[in-house]
Amino acid sequence: MFWDNVSGLYDLFETIYNGKVYRGLGRKVAEEIASDDVVLECACGTGAISRIIAPKCRKLIATDFSVGMLRQAARNCRACDNVRVRRADMTHLNCRDNRFDKVVAGNVIHLLDDPCAALKELERVCKPGGKIIVPTYINASAGVNRMAVRLLEMAGANFKRQYDLQSYRQFFADAGYEDVSYFVVDGRMPCAVAVITKEPLVF
Repeated sequence: MFWDNVSGLYDLFETIYNGKVYRGLGRKVAEEIASDDVVLECACGTGAISRIIAPKCRKLIATDFSVGMLRQAARNCRACDNVRVRRADMTHLNCRDNRFDKVVAGNVIHLLDDPCAALKELERVCKPGGKIIVPTYINASAGVNRMAVRLLEMAGANFKRQYDLQSYRQFFADAGYEDVSYFVVDGRMPCAVAVITKEPLVF
Protein backbone atom coordinates (compact mmCIF):
# COMPACT_ATOMS: atom_id res chain seq x y z
CA MET A 1 0.00 0.00 0.00
CA PHE A 2 1.41 3.39 -1.03
CA TRP A 3 0.61 5.17 2.24
CA ASP A 4 2.21 2.41 4.30
CA ASN A 5 5.32 2.62 2.17
CA VAL A 6 5.74 6.39 2.52
CA SER A 7 4.65 6.72 6.15
CA GLY A 8 8.20 6.83 7.54
CA LEU A 9 9.23 9.71 5.26
CA TYR A 10 5.94 11.59 4.96
CA ASP A 11 6.57 14.16 7.70
CA LEU A 12 10.01 14.94 6.28
CA PHE A 13 8.65 15.37 2.74
CA GLU A 14 5.83 17.66 3.87
CA THR A 15 8.11 19.72 6.09
CA ILE A 16 10.66 20.28 3.32
CA TYR A 17 8.17 20.90 0.50
CA ASN A 18 5.30 22.66 2.27
CA GLY A 19 6.41 23.23 5.86
CA LYS A 20 4.57 26.51 6.47
CA VAL A 21 1.21 24.93 5.65
CA TYR A 22 2.01 21.56 7.23
CA ARG A 23 2.86 23.20 10.54
CA GLY A 24 0.17 25.87 10.40
CA LEU A 25 -2.80 23.69 9.46
CA GLY A 26 -3.05 21.96 12.83
CA ARG A 27 -3.00 25.30 14.64
CA LYS A 28 -5.85 26.64 12.49
CA VAL A 29 -7.95 23.50 12.90
CA ALA A 30 -7.34 23.64 16.66
CA GLU A 31 -9.08 27.02 16.73
CA GLU A 32 -12.34 25.13 15.99
CA ILE A 33 -11.88 22.74 18.94
CA ALA A 34 -13.26 23.29 22.46
CA SER A 35 -11.88 21.88 25.70
CA ASP A 36 -14.84 19.55 26.36
CA ASP A 37 -15.04 18.20 22.79
CA VAL A 38 -14.86 14.54 21.91
CA VAL A 39 -13.25 14.55 18.46
CA LEU A 40 -13.00 12.00 15.67
CA GLU A 41 -10.21 12.44 13.15
CA CYS A 42 -10.36 10.41 9.96
CA ALA A 43 -7.34 10.01 7.67
CA CYS A 44 -5.11 11.24 10.49
CA GLY A 45 -1.97 10.19 8.60
CA THR A 46 1.13 10.64 10.74
CA GLY A 47 -0.75 12.71 13.31
CA ALA A 48 0.36 16.15 12.13
CA ILE A 49 -3.04 17.62 12.98
CA SER A 50 -3.76 15.15 15.79
CA ARG A 51 -0.87 16.21 18.00
CA ILE A 52 -1.95 19.87 17.78
CA ILE A 53 -5.66 19.41 18.45
CA ALA A 54 -5.26 16.73 21.15
CA PRO A 55 -4.24 19.20 23.89
CA LYS A 56 -7.30 21.32 23.03
CA CYS A 57 -9.98 18.62 23.44
CA ARG A 58 -11.23 16.15 26.04
CA LYS A 59 -10.73 13.07 23.87
CA LEU A 60 -9.45 12.39 20.35
CA ILE A 61 -9.94 9.21 18.38
CA ALA A 62 -7.44 9.37 15.51
CA THR A 63 -8.13 6.93 12.68
CA ASP A 64 -6.60 5.99 9.37
CA PHE A 65 -6.81 3.07 6.94
CA SER A 66 -3.01 2.80 6.67
CA VAL A 67 -1.30 0.79 9.39
CA GLY A 68 2.02 2.51 8.62
CA MET A 69 0.51 5.96 9.05
CA LEU A 70 -1.15 4.93 12.32
CA ARG A 71 2.20 3.72 13.63
CA GLN A 72 3.68 7.16 12.98
CA ALA A 73 0.62 8.88 14.47
CA ALA A 74 0.97 6.85 17.67
CA ARG A 75 4.61 7.96 17.95
CA ASN A 76 3.79 11.59 17.27
CA CYS A 77 0.95 11.61 19.82
CA ARG A 78 2.62 9.54 22.54
CA ALA A 79 2.76 12.55 24.89
CA CYS A 80 -1.04 12.96 24.74
CA ASP A 81 -2.87 10.56 27.05
CA ASN A 82 -6.30 11.51 25.66
CA VAL A 83 -5.59 10.11 22.17
CA ARG A 84 -6.70 6.70 20.94
CA VAL A 85 -5.31 5.53 17.59
CA ARG A 86 -7.53 3.17 15.61
CA ARG A 87 -7.69 1.68 12.12
CA ALA A 88 -10.92 2.62 10.35
CA ASP A 89 -12.50 3.08 6.94
CA MET A 90 -14.00 6.56 6.94
CA THR A 91 -16.69 5.48 4.48
CA HIS A 92 -17.98 2.82 6.92
CA LEU A 93 -17.35 3.98 10.47
CA ASN A 94 -18.11 1.49 13.22
CA CYS A 95 -19.70 3.91 15.68
CA ARG A 96 -23.12 5.20 16.58
CA ASP A 97 -24.89 8.22 15.15
CA ASN A 98 -24.34 11.69 16.65
CA ARG A 99 -21.37 10.68 18.79
CA PHE A 100 -18.72 13.36 18.22
CA ASP A 101 -18.66 17.10 18.86
CA LYS A 102 -16.19 17.65 16.03
CA VAL A 103 -15.15 15.46 13.11
CA VAL A 104 -11.93 16.20 11.20
CA ALA A 105 -10.90 14.66 7.86
CA GLY A 106 -7.70 16.19 6.53
CA ASN A 107 -6.34 15.97 2.99
CA VAL A 108 -8.30 12.90 1.95
CA ILE A 109 -11.35 14.06 -0.04
CA HIS A 110 -9.33 14.22 -3.26
CA LEU A 111 -8.27 10.57 -2.82
CA LEU A 112 -11.75 9.04 -2.50
CA ASP A 113 -13.84 7.33 -5.16
CA ASP A 114 -17.05 8.68 -3.58
CA PRO A 115 -16.26 11.73 -1.44
CA CYS A 116 -19.94 12.66 -1.06
CA ALA A 117 -20.69 9.29 0.56
CA ALA A 118 -17.75 9.85 2.93
CA LEU A 119 -19.09 13.27 3.90
CA LYS A 120 -22.48 11.74 4.70
CA GLU A 121 -20.75 9.25 6.99
CA LEU A 122 -18.85 12.04 8.74
CA GLU A 123 -22.11 13.91 9.11
CA ARG A 124 -23.82 10.82 10.55
CA VAL A 125 -21.38 10.49 13.45
CA CYS A 126 -21.24 14.23 14.21
CA LYS A 127 -23.59 15.61 16.86
CA PRO A 128 -26.34 18.03 15.78
CA GLY A 129 -24.85 21.50 16.10
CA GLY A 130 -21.34 20.04 15.84
CA LYS A 131 -18.76 20.74 13.16
CA ILE A 132 -17.21 18.71 10.35
CA ILE A 133 -13.80 20.14 9.47
CA VAL A 134 -12.38 19.17 6.07
CA PRO A 135 -8.96 20.53 5.05
CA THR A 136 -7.79 19.79 1.50
CA TYR A 137 -4.76 20.95 -0.44
CA ILE A 138 -5.70 23.17 -3.35
CA ASN A 139 -3.23 22.64 -6.15
CA ALA A 140 -4.98 22.82 -9.49
CA SER A 141 -4.07 26.43 -10.25
CA ALA A 142 -0.27 26.36 -9.94
CA GLY A 143 2.06 24.54 -12.30
CA VAL A 144 4.66 23.76 -9.64
CA ASN A 145 2.01 22.11 -7.49
CA ARG A 146 0.66 20.07 -10.38
CA MET A 147 4.19 18.79 -10.90
CA ALA A 148 4.42 17.77 -7.23
CA VAL A 149 1.13 15.90 -7.56
CA ARG A 150 2.38 14.21 -10.71
CA LEU A 151 5.54 13.04 -8.93
CA LEU A 152 3.45 11.59 -6.10
CA GLU A 153 1.24 9.83 -8.63
CA MET A 154 4.31 8.34 -10.30
CA ALA A 155 5.37 7.06 -6.86
CA GLY A 156 2.00 5.34 -6.44
CA ALA A 157 -0.44 7.88 -4.98
CA ASN A 158 -3.89 7.79 -6.55
CA PHE A 159 -5.44 11.25 -6.76
CA LYS A 160 -9.04 11.15 -7.95
CA ARG A 161 -9.45 14.91 -8.38
CA GLN A 162 -7.82 18.28 -7.75
CA TYR A 163 -9.33 21.53 -6.51
CA ASP A 164 -8.76 25.23 -6.48
CA LEU A 165 -10.71 27.28 -3.93
CA GLN A 166 -13.61 27.94 -6.28
CA SER A 167 -14.06 24.29 -7.29
CA TYR A 168 -13.69 23.22 -3.65
CA ARG A 169 -16.54 25.51 -2.64
CA GLN A 170 -18.57 24.20 -5.56
CA PHE A 171 -17.98 20.61 -4.48
CA PHE A 172 -19.69 21.22 -1.14
CA ALA A 173 -22.49 23.24 -2.73
CA ASP A 174 -23.16 20.43 -5.21
CA ALA A 175 -23.16 17.93 -2.33
CA GLY A 176 -25.98 19.89 -0.70
CA TYR A 177 -24.07 21.59 2.13
CA GLU A 178 -25.16 25.18 2.74
CA ASP A 179 -23.88 26.10 6.20
CA VAL A 180 -20.19 26.01 5.32
CA SER A 181 -17.43 28.48 6.11
CA TYR A 182 -14.00 28.44 4.52
CA PHE A 183 -10.51 29.61 5.33
CA VAL A 184 -7.18 29.06 3.61
CA VAL A 185 -3.82 28.25 5.17
CA ASP A 186 -1.51 29.86 2.66
CA GLY A 187 1.87 28.59 1.54
CA ARG A 188 3.64 26.80 -1.28
CA MET A 189 0.70 24.41 -1.64
CA PRO A 190 -2.21 26.13 0.16
CA CYS A 191 -4.80 24.21 2.11
CA ALA A 192 -8.48 25.15 1.97
CA VAL A 193 -10.46 24.23 5.06
CA ALA A 194 -14.22 23.73 4.89
CA VAL A 195 -16.07 23.91 8.21
CA ILE A 196 -19.57 22.45 8.01
CA THR A 197 -21.94 23.08 10.91
CA LYS A 198 -24.38 20.18 11.25
CA GLU A 199 -27.95 21.36 11.58
CA PRO A 200 -29.08 21.25 15.21
CA LEU A 201 -32.13 19.27 16.26
CA VAL A 202 -35.37 21.25 16.34
CA PHE A 203 -38.01 20.26 18.88
